[in-house]
Amino acid sequence: MLRFLFPPSIQTPKRLSCNSSLAFTSFATNSANQLLCNPRNPESLINPFLPSPILLENLLHHYKSSQSQASSPPFSAPSFELCEYLVTRYRDSRSLTDAKEFQLLTLKHGFYGDLYSSNTLINVYVRAGDLLSARKVFDEMHERNRVTWACLISGYNQNGMPIEACGVFKEMISMGFWPTHYAFGSVLRACQELGSCGLQFGLQIHGLISKSQYSFDGVVCNVLISMYGSWLGCVADARLIFDDLQVKNSISWNSIISVYSQTGDAVSAFKLFSRMQTEGIGFDFKPNEYTFGSLITAARSSIDLGFFLLEQMLSRITKSGFLSDLYVGSALVSGFARFGLTNHAMKIFGQMSHRNVVSMNGLMVGLVKQKCGEEAAEVFREMMNLVDTNFDSYVILLNSFTEYTEPEQGRRKGREVHGYLIRRGLNDKVVPIGNGLINMYAKCGDITAAGSVFRLMVNKDLVSWNTMISGLDQNECFEDAITSFHVMRITGLMPSNYTVISALSSCASLGWSIMGQQIHGEALKLGLDRDVSVSNALLALYATIRCLSECKNIFSLMLDHDQVSWNSVIGALADSESSVSEAVKYFLDMMSYGWVPNRITFINILAAAASLSLSKLNHQIHALVLKHRLTNDSSIENALLACYGKCGEIYECEKIFSRMSERRDEVSWNSMISGYIHNELLDKAVNLVWFMMRRGQKLDGFTFATVLSACASVATLERGMEVHACSIRACLESDVVVGSAIVDMYSKCGRIDYASRFFNMMPLRNVYSWNSMISGYARHGQGDKALELFTRMKLDGQLPDHVTFVGVLSACSHVGLVDEGFSHFNSMKEVYGLPPKMEHFSCMVDLLGRAGELDKIEDFIDTMPMKPNVLIWRTVLGACCRTNGKKTELGRKAAEMLFDLEPQNAVNYVLLANMYASGGKWDGVAEARVAMKKAAAKKEAGCSWVTMKDGVHVFVAGDKSHPDNDLIYAKLKELNQKMRDAGYVPETRFALYDLEPESKEELLSYHSEKLAVAFVLTRDSRLPIRIMKNLRVCGDCHMAFKYISKIVGRLIILRDSNRFHHFEDGKCSCSDYW
Repeated sequence: MLRFLFPPSIQTPKRLSCNSSLAFTSFATNSANQLLCNPRNPESLINPFLPSPILLENLLHHYKSSQSQASSPPFSAPSFELCEYLVTRYRDSRSLTDAKEFQLLTLKHGFYGDLYSSNTLINVYVRAGDLLSARKVFDEMHERNRVTWACLISGYNQNGMPIEACGVFKEMISMGFWPTHYAFGSVLRACQELGSCGLQFGLQIHGLISKSQYSFDGVVCNVLISMYGSWLGCVADARLIFDDLQVKNSISWNSIISVYSQTGDAVSAFKLFSRMQTEGIGFDFKPNEYTFGSLITAARSSIDLGFFLLEQMLSRITKSGFLSDLYVGSALVSGFARFGLTNHAMKIFGQMSHRNVVSMNGLMVGLVKQKCGEEAAEVFREMMNLVDTNFDSYVILLNSFTEYTEPEQGRRKGREVHGYLIRRGLNDKVVPIGNGLINMYAKCGDITAAGSVFRLMVNKDLVSWNTMISGLDQNECFEDAITSFHVMRITGLMPSNYTVISALSSCASLGWSIMGQQIHGEALKLGLDRDVSVSNALLALYATIRCLSECKNIFSLMLDHDQVSWNSVIGALADSESSVSEAVKYFLDMMSYGWVPNRITFINILAAAASLSLSKLNHQIHALVLKHRLTNDSSIENALLACYGKCGEIYECEKIFSRMSERRDEVSWNSMISGYIHNELLDKAVNLVWFMMRRGQKLDGFTFATVLSACASVATLERGMEVHACSIRACLESDVVVGSAIVDMYSKCGRIDYASRFFNMMPLRNVYSWNSMISGYARHGQGDKALELFTRMKLDGQLPDHVTFVGVLSACSHVGLVDEGFSHFNSMKEVYGLPPKMEHFSCMVDLLGRAGELDKIEDFIDTMPMKPNVLIWRTVLGACCRTNGKKTELGRKAAEMLFDLEPQNAVNYVLLANMYASGGKWDGVAEARVAMKKAAAKKEAGCSWVTMKDGVHVFVAGDKSHPDNDLIYAKLKELNQKMRDAGYVPETRFALYDLEPESKEELLSYHSEKLAVAFVLTRDSRLPIRIMKNLRVCGDCHMAFKYISKIVGRLIILRDSNRFHHFEDGKCSCSDYW
């Protein structure tokens, strides 16, 4: 096995032996050995938990004892005394001047080359840090012993040159010298410092030790424990060496406790500490500063028990008298600060008799983590002249500015420190400080300054690139972040998990699916997908671009899941209507695996429950919220408000809202208003808006947009105007979202003139503003204006979306522009890259139907890339109703499709009956009504309503329940007589019953919209009459309203289920094309 320890190319026949019978081949140093040529890990050089370094004085003592075995002294007794004097005088010196002086004296007195003095001289040069001179002395020695080799190996190791230490060890073996336990200890520590690069060589040396008398030596075994503990996955080997160690000392215990501490295994570390105290009875195994330092580190790594362990350690340390120890005190300060217990940390910091930069940095880190940036900066200001600050101090200080309460003040302080660093020449030469500046500027929102620092840095490492890319992503410079990622790859740097996470986040924000997939592929090649944070970033990406199947696939392939993983997949599924039930399934799986839901989990699952509208599920989730004591979290309460509001449990909403009291925020008020609106309690919603304004509650654009949308949905103009006035008082009228909602409200409430005027006054418009106005014109039958506005929209540089084309195609349909409609329809995909959706095909079917071109409808439907749904077939059936029974076959086909898709929707049966009735086919009408009865489908009663100063008045056909019933019917009789005198003839074909003509006329006379207009005319007013109807107005009422508008000389605005009709002076805005 040992032939692999050294290169086989340089071998000599010389052999040596030790106490064991082992013989091995000697070799020369190979500086190109691949195990020793990689850069070392500098952090291991200053690890305070390692066993204390091997003292060279001990090696010299070992040499002096071996000198007694020499056959003859090298020089006389007086000369030996002089040599002894010189060694004693210089051996403890760390001065390079003393080392050179010592060398000159040994030359002068003829001691140069003597083993004893030369070994001491090597030791002095090592202490002074001059390894070149030490090596020169070593090379000029005519005689060397094992102590000489151990001195040089240990010297290289102590001066941060582990590769050279390993090289000298190889040379020592090749020269036939068997290493002492000090030499073994030093070279093992060198392997440890080399990290994974020294793993193989360390294992080979351990194999050599295991066959020597040092296999159970305390010094060697302690270093082996430390070495294995520092290598990932070798903790079990370290424990095995410890357990096999027959005689354990304090260093042994400290070494193994440190191993578990560094791996974050607090339980094992404290169990060993307990065992150390038990087995140490009668021995001097009292915990020292290194023991407590390791235990504090272990406690700090325990999330659940860390605080309690730190408190126990504080009591024990205070009792042991180590609280004033610089190292222990610094560790305690850092530990309590990291848990957010800054008061404890600052108290211990104040009690420390001595403080250094480590204790100061630890306290500052804790304060920064608790977002106490001002306090951290104050600690630095007070301590900067009392301790020797290092680069880390400035990096932490720069990070503290990102946690200032006022970001602008933090940025200003950061610029001041930046100026100081420039004066000292540290800003672009010291990489960690440059990285700290980039981070500070990026988090303070000055990404331009961050980019300048980055470009001026002489040297950049992976952290520099990661910080810059992350900063660009956080400052919404997503394309620049992706570009920087590619530039970094061109430089040859391999991305880390942090790089990939930031790049994926930018792809998600941009919706760049292809680029995201490419970065995903690169992460797979580098093995970074095994990192749970990278997988979580992939989940977020695919959730954003709606690739739910890929999202679930990534989740299933993850080796490990954390809370973020579960929350991401549940949130992604909850946001998709088709996968809401799966979100509940994943939530139940999460619970079954033992995960405790947090606030994000509950917010996501409540969103899913709201979509499912399952009252029982809502209450079960609410019970879990109570169980986990999260009811006082305003975000969860807001989610509960939204959930109960959507499920119709407004009473539960009011209970939660009343308990929230001071925890209410803008989302709470908006959720409550949305709940009222969703449950058709518009009065309560508007009253809540007024209450908010009276108590000085800030109203945002979402509040007004929601209420205005509700006013539009029920065409409550007066309420809508009140909300508009409120938005003016709140200075939100110029907000583009609120402005778009105002335009939509006025157009849906019949005031297209107000909508147009407000639209033209808007300082800023977005696609929603244009869509609202175009749809408004189309809805009011002003198709020409809608198309003109569409042209103006394109000239203004605003790209249309799918909603825009619904309005454009509807406008073409309402004015009968068939060719232009098809031109716009074809341009969707050819010009704008917008594939038509089902609603666009429905508009085209309606366009053909209104134009009477029913023969083309079937051909058009056959060319559709998707299967027609109820919207398409209902449009076809509605078109057949307007043909006076000429296309009954197409109508029957459409009806059959509707009965299959929606067998219990009464509208389908009513449309079929209307089609038959328009052609006088009363048998077909009867069949349709029988089929509706068998399907248990209930027809929505037709009604009309008007809003007056004393409230909303609702009417149904033949209604006689109104308090002013007599006045209404008298006015209606009067109107009927005046209309007949003006030439009106009732269109009895719209009476959809097989009755005598007189009965049909009477039936038509009492339609709900006629009762409504008669009621308004009983009041003394000259204002326009506004009537709303839930169904499509019939042809007879349409004709009657034209006569009434001329007779009474007033504008009548009727909104039915399809559009607005403006009747004035005997004419309608639709020009009878409806």
